Amino acid sequence: MRDFDDRAFRDALGHFTTGVTVVTTMTEDGPLGMTVNSFASVSLDPPLVLWSPARHSDRFPAFEAASHFAIHVLNEDQADLSMRFATTGTNFDGLDYLKGAGDAPLFEDCAARFECRHAAGYDGGDHLIVVGEVLRFDVPGGLPLLYHRGSYARLSRD
Repeated sequence: MRDFDDRAFRDALGHFTTGVTVVTTMTEDGPLGMTVNSFASVSLDPPLVLWSPARHSDRFPAFEAASHFAIHVLNEDQADLSMRFATTGTNFDGLDYLKGAGDAPLFEDCAARFECRHAAGYDGGDHLIVVGEVLRFDVPGGLPLLYHRGSYARLSRD
């Protein structure tokens, strides 16, 4: 039994600054995106990364079933893209994108991008830990968008 409340735990986790990503995939109904800050590298050989979608999300079934997906590390000027996919994943109106591995939508102006094949999924409580094998990656450049204590942040280059 826990002796702390969920909100206090979430607030404590918010002290760890993360990058902001948008994960995209192609579904039978069209392109789908999700803003995610649970992204990490796993292995160089083979090249593996992970991310963790929430099971309560209405987009969860599509991402759980996706054979391919793309992870976009957003640059510091892409908070609007993060906000667009934080609440709904189907709003691609007015967005230019290419098709990558498995037809996953690819945004061009991000800090880094990883095209992945679903390699494994593991139970992570109220999330699924998705491991992706990186098939291709690109580093268009720029400074990353950060998230800290419930707000977007930028790197300071002093």
